[in-house]
Amino acid sequence: MQLLLGFLLAAIIAYLAYRAHSLNVSGAIAATAVGTIVFGLGGWAWAILLMTFFVTSSALSRAFKSRKQTLNEKFSKGHERDAGQVFGNGGLATAFVLVHALYPESIVGWVGFAAALAAVNADTWATELGVLNPSPPRLITDLRKRVEKGTSGGVSLFGTFASLTGAAVIALPAALLADNWSLFPLITFAGLAGSLFDSFLGATVQAMYYCPADQKETEKHPLHTCGTVTMHIRGWKWLDNDWVNFACSAAGVGVAMLTFLVH
Repeated sequence: MQLLLGFLLAAIIAYLAYRAHSLNVSGAIAATAVGTIVFGLGGWAWAILLMTFFVTSSALSRAFKSRKQTLNEKFSKGHERDAGQVFGNGGLATAFVLVHALYPESIVGWVGFAAALAAVNADTWATELGVLNPSPPRLITDLRKRVEKGTSGGVSLFGTFASLTGAAVIALPAALLADNWSLFPLITFAGLAGSLFDSFLGATVQAMYYCPADQKETEKHPLHTCGTVTMHIRGWKWLDNDWVNFACSAAGVGVAMLTFLVH
């Protein structure tokens, strides 16, 4: 019965998100699958944490839209999330719901779930708000080098603070719902670490392309915003932004688990 209710709730939310253009068709289907597991096997506490991520990240994707319009040529996808983005951001978190279902007496499932969401939320906040910083960011692998706004691997103090805030937005309800305030700094730090790892991958091995018409580096492939075929210039071709997001959540989980188990 709880799984059925989870499916109905997830389907309704996914449909509303589709109508609001926060999800496309494949994204809505994927979100329904993720939501069914989270709502059905986790319960309301888990649903609240997932919705906190989805609502805040979707809102930020739409905020300051006019100021970010010129940067759309760099990012691989728009604000309508597809199935790849849904699973890239929420796949690992969903796996920890299954861990909880198998070991309901353990807090490990909740810690992993919260850390995964904190990491991808931190990354989203850094991306969406970091580009509003008036100064160009610096490359995370060489802080002396300034890069264009929106460049993968670019970091700034403003963006890092936004990332920290995004992680804390997940960590606060995670600690409150678990009635365990030691989780707040743990999840916040893990989320920030995951976001920084995302930037590191963006600066080193994420697949990047070049548009010969606009003479711009971009994540978009096979076609740039202008319709020109983009050429691969660096990184692993299979490591697109969706896989980088998954790695971001994995890094957040890894840091949280290592810290949690050590203490």
